[in-house]
Amino acid sequence: MTALFANVDRGRLRYRLDGPASAAVLVMSNSLGTNLSMWEPQMADLTQAFRVLRYDTRGHGESTVTPGPYSIELLGRDVVALLDQLAIERAHFCGLSLGGMTGMWLAVNAPARVARLALCNTAAHMAPADLWNSRIEQVRAGGMEALVEAVLTRWFTPSFLAQSPIIAESIRPMLLACPAEGYAACCAAIRDMDQRETIRGIGAPTLVIAGMRDPATPPADGRLIANRIEGARYVELPAAHLSNVEAAREFTATLTNFL
Repeated sequence: MTALFANVDRGRLRYRLDGPASAAVLVMSNSLGTNLSMWEPQMADLTQAFRVLRYDTRGHGESTVTPGPYSIELLGRDVVALLDQLAIERAHFCGLSLGGMTGMWLAVNAPARVARLALCNTAAHMAPADLWNSRIEQVRAGGMEALVEAVLTRWFTPSFLAQSPIIAESIRPMLLACPAEGYAACCAAIRDMDQRETIRGIGAPTLVIAGMRDPATPPADGRLIANRIEGARYVELPAAHLSNVEAAREFTATLTNFL
């Protein structure tokens, strides 16, 4: 399919639209280090009922790598600009990890644009700063090759890596293709983020998904978010960080039922 692009502050976002043109729009926002293809396990089911709008986060995939550091606010404003250009007034939003952080900002700062909100394998704050500074230095020195093995072991449980190596390994090329400077700039956005108090103002119906064995954003992070958003629904899936891949069937059913 021909790549489509929307103009944002100082750059462009690559995006895709799939599903019935008359259906409600569902925006899908990718994790750190991936691109819109990370949502492939969900597409066959979601496009039956929704107009699915996927995009490559700034600095990722085919979207522009603008000079960093980035902020969660910048990434959230990118979504607003994308919706504006496509004349979409209101949409459901599902984000995983960095995508979930973007979704929290969006629901707080542009609440009229968010119908229902799914925050998956994410956190409102991720300390310490030194962890992110070290990762920025590592990726700038050695590229994504220096990080990929450690990332895969955080994103999937050992049993999944052993039993479904083809599926797990399908993520490797996506990680290796991520621009190092875009990755580093988004690491800075996560480092500098603290949404623990602001999320109390989220009024959209919210689903929080956590992975039972997620070392990156453990269940405690998901429970904190769910506890601070009134009426939020909290679900744990048998997976590590990339729960939409490792527990694809359960993830898709949970999301679909919520929406």
